[in-house]
Amino acid sequence: MTSNTGPVLSATTARDHIASGALSCEALARQCLARIEARESGIRAWTNCDPQAVLDAARQLDRVPVQGALHGLPVGIKDIFDTHDMPTAYGSPIYTGRTPAADAAAVALIRQAGGLVMGKTVTTEFAFFNPGKTRNPHDCQRTPGGSSSGSAAAVAAGQVPLAIGTQTAGSVIRPASFCGIVGYKPSYGWISPAGLKPAAWSLDTVGVFAADVPGAALLGSVLSGRDLRIDTASGTLPRFGFCRTPQWHAARSATRTACDTAINRVTAAGGDVETVTLPAIFDDLLAAQETIMAFEAARCLAFEHDRHRRQLSDRLAALLDHGATIAAGHYEAARRLAAQCRAAFADCLAEVDVLLTPSAPGEAPLATSGTGDPVFNRIWTLLGVPCVNVPGLTGPNNLPVGIQLIGSRDGDAALLRAAQWLAQAFESAPADPDRKVR
Repeated sequence: MTSNTGPVLSATTARDHIASGALSCEALARQCLARIEARESGIRAWTNCDPQAVLDAARQLDRVPVQGALHGLPVGIKDIFDTHDMPTAYGSPIYTGRTPAADAAAVALIRQAGGLVMGKTVTTEFAFFNPGKTRNPHDCQRTPGGSSSGSAAAVAAGQVPLAIGTQTAGSVIRPASFCGIVGYKPSYGWISPAGLKPAAWSLDTVGVFAADVPGAALLGSVLSGRDLRIDTASGTLPRFGFCRTPQWHAARSATRTACDTAINRVTAAGGDVETVTLPAIFDDLLAAQETIMAFEAARCLAFEHDRHRRQLSDRLAALLDHGATIAAGHYEAARRLAAQCRAAFADCLAEVDVLLTPSAPGEAPLATSGTGDPVFNRIWTLLGVPCVNVPGLTGPNNLPVGIQLIGSRDGDAALLRAAQWLAQAFESAPADPDRKVR
């Protein structure tokens, strides 16, 4: 079994092989376990993975008829979701050894669909910014991003074909970009957050990781109850709008070049790209997201802040201190601005189907500098719109640099179709080095 970065099989290919009898659930589980054994000492993506329990569960799946969309597919579970049969510690020493009585809703749905829960993946502390132990599979000196660090790294290393995470600021899209995989953050409210430790109730969104867009759509369908199967047979080209956002100053050369390349690939494949500028009302939206997140975090983690402050990282304690000082009126003003921008966003998509924006400022930074900046993700999370990281491009250090596509609220199916079209354009069309969008 090779230990190179990349999938053993894509989720949809593995599903089809299991359904046809060409691959057993146990054989796929053994392939994934071999990848974990080969690379876990360097990547450190897992907090819990019991090989014997995994194989026993896989054999049980092999003894029953194929049923459910995820039958036999190994799935990594971010350690912010409750699991009834393994510890859930939220990335904090406060909850070391805690085993919940029930599964989180997302975990229960995965099991109901025949998914094989491979184990728990590393999260940052309470899904905020203090780094965990995980490293980037492309370069173990670099961060995989946060907070869904273990889930992204495990998929990128081919240790599982699918994983789930959460996004409150940029914790699905940013690690997907750094690790070179697909990350899909659905429209807010599409997937139940029941049974996960909340960070900020009006922002927290369950998301998924996969090697490709069809895999993300498959898991997204199971968790959301919507039909997200990708049908590109119509031949209709998606209309892209390039949006720098008010945060464009934070884009480093790797991301600016990636945006150039993405636009060139779209046009080379016969598509069109229009420039879309967000209205001035969006200029303060990033600050509004920061205010809302801090205010709500101080209340979501009130017990831990009050009773276990010494076991919190300095950075998280400072965030909770700050959140506790935010006046309710300031919080409500931020919420009103968010509502105004949600209403105005429909006009931004009047002439295009999706927006093309940066996923992250650049390539994954060194792990010693933290998990990276969610500056290009915060406003979209606050708007509640669906987002997809499309991989396929690299920066000057040959590390992944993703492109983020943004869709309309509840327009997830159309967004995923556009993401698949862009992924195929990345694979097939040459870039035009003369066209620049900087």
